[in-house]
Amino acid sequence: MILDLSPEAAEFGRQALRAFEAAGGDQLLQEAEAKPQAREALVGSVLTGLGAWELEPRGDTDSLEAAAALCRSAGYWALPYPVAERLSRPADGDTAGLLVVAENNPSAPVVGVQLPWSAVTLDGRCHTVAGTSSARPGFVAELELSSTSTSTPSDVALALVLPCWTLLGMLDRALELTIAHVRLRQQFGQPLSSFQSVQFQLTDAEVERGGLEILAKHALWSAGSSSPSSAAEALADALALRMAAIEAAEVVFRVCHQLHGAVGFCDETTLSWLSRYSQPLRRLPFGLSATRDLLTAQVGRRGLTGLYST
Repeated sequence: MILDLSPEAAEFGRQALRAFEAAGGDQLLQEAEAKPQAREALVGSVLTGLGAWELEPRGDTDSLEAAAALCRSAGYWALPYPVAERLSRPADGDTAGLLVVAENNPSAPVVGVQLPWSAVTLDGRCHTVAGTSSARPGFVAELELSSTSTSTPSDVALALVLPCWTLLGMLDRALELTIAHVRLRQQFGQPLSSFQSVQFQLTDAEVERGGLEILAKHALWSAGSSSPSSAAEALADALALRMAAIEAAEVVFRVCHQLHGAVGFCDETTLSWLSRYSQPLRRLPFGLSATRDLLTAQVGRRGLTGLYST
């Protein structure tokens, strides 16, 4: 098991970062919030130009790693587009993307992206999205589902893992912005970054972010290497990653908001936009408590498979 992305995938992620910045960077999200129906027009051509939809993450390891790097770059800029969901599309190619949804009140951040979607619940029941209604903040819409079929645990695992890479990119940016802020802000004649309490808080946040990065790489490897016999293990790893991602996001955004102060909640700061648009990733298809319950039910008494499992 190699936990580092390939040099090619890492370079693809860097090129995506530059492309998103050139296309408008943070301004893209603000424009999309004002006109949600313009999301495809704002971002779609950039992703097509990068060759995002030519990736085949379900059938090729290189594409899988490149897809993860792309999702992380999209999260860094809080790109107003369901990149991870589209990259998780079923292998049969009948729909443009795959959404993991809860059994009750299925919802997903697809407002303004008029594409054929599939939706799958954790037990493997796959649906066609017949329509959307009741749009909510964060581009979230309630889904109208029809025509049920079955899916495999590995399909669900990848669709859970890639959005966590998007959230990881958001945490990268949040910490980067906060470090720059405490270096610039002065108090008692010295920068905030020189205070030991501030350094301790940033260390706690970075430990959470760094731990999430390692788990994301492991879960990506697990989802990509899963065979039918190990698909259940890949799903358990994906749920463990999601639980860790939500916990890390809570710590990182709490620290970043505390160190920014009141300005961190104002739309004049990028952190405010990142924090607000991280909410759909943290709450859908299920939040922290539900994820813990689902993971417990999935692994039972055997626990997660790891290097030292019996």
